Amino acid sequence: MKYNALLPFTVTDIQQAIVEALINNPTLDRDAIAALVGTSPRSLRRHLKAVKDAAAIQGYSPDHDMTHPAPPSHVVKGVSTNYDADGNIRQQWVKTDLAKAAQDAAAKAMIEGLKEELPKIAPTTFKGYASEELCAVYPLGDPHLGMKDLINDGWDLKIAETVFLGVFDRLVKSAPSCKESVIVNLRDYFHYDNAVLKQTMRSGHHLDTDGHYMEMIRTGIKIMKQMIKSALDHHETVHVINVIGNHDDSGAMSLSIFLDEMYENEPRVTVDTERTEFNYYTFGNTLIGAHHGHNCKPANLPILMAVDRSKEWHECDHKYWLTGHIHHDSKKDFTGCSVESFRTLASQDAWATSKGYRSQRDSKCLVLHREFGEIERHIINVAQLKGNN
Repeated sequence: MKYNALLPFTVTDIQQAIVEALINNPTLDRDAIAALVGTSPRSLRRHLKAVKDAAAIQGYSPDHDMTHPAPPSHVVKGVSTNYDADGNIRQQWVKTDLAKAAQDAAAKAMIEGLKEELPKIAPTTFKGYASEELCAVYPLGDPHLGMKDLINDGWDLKIAETVFLGVFDRLVKSAPSCKESVIVNLRDYFHYDNAVLKQTMRSGHHLDTDGHYMEMIRTGIKIMKQMIKSALDHHETVHVINVIGNHDDSGAMSLSIFLDEMYENEPRVTVDTERTEFNYYTFGNTLIGAHHGHNCKPANLPILMAVDRSKEWHECDHKYWLTGHIHHDSKKDFTGCSVESFRTLASQDAWATSKGYRSQRDSKCLVLHREFGEIERHIINVAQLKGNN
């Protein structure tokens, strides 16, 4: 049980089962252990490597005489060992730190393990009529899954799941039958990126959080999976964009990897896995840019689009940037392009409440025409889930 005790934030369910099976059945070989826990020998090897790598980051690697694990809030950045003439340990110094690179490595080890548990979504057939002239775009403004509201409405992972799925289901049903659809996750999808300290990786801000890291990731995958299903029921194709935010650099990229793995057998779903903070999508005469909004001023985004997508910039009459970050509606027209930010469905945490932020909470669907650009939009707010129309 050493691995589980040392790494409660990185051990997945199947990894815990593997470790327990190894401890309780010391005479069984690895193939037998794999059969016992219901996985393949190849997957077993991958899970063990992920757990051992994560354990080493915490300072536990008996094969290398590292037997002094750091506390959960620290990671080991170096071990110096002094051996005597017979090879016995005379002295050992364990150097710990809160190094971001090591924390990121621990998260990656967890991600590799979780990938093995993801289901493969079977291909489906679209039933009904969908207009090839229309595309539905669903911008998701700053979900902040994993945030805990200690002051207002008790917002947590469970409430977030209910609200996001309820609003999105109503939003999709309000849209026309468009052949194409795009879910644009404008980030910050996950509230924090540091699995140990529950902080943002960039600034190290302490956050009010609900649940542990794995629970947050699982809830995020569950919500996105259901959103994609709702979109598939109403549209022939779904394209998913997960923009990188300032709260969840690693989480954003991980979510794209997870979804790409899950939907690799479903041709109706495509996932943008490009590792960039500026994403683009073209539909007919319209070019869309997506950026979280944390490190590029709105006035500079049109210029960036013209450089990054010079061909589409000249060919498309309608150009839009979709952003989040500021949690409220804002739209401004620049030369040749408009830049718009979108509200969040999430509540405010203690920090946001103390700063006086009181923005409304809703989600939108933008309907694009192949030739005329945006021709309509639909809005569903949180209050409508309570029966208000």
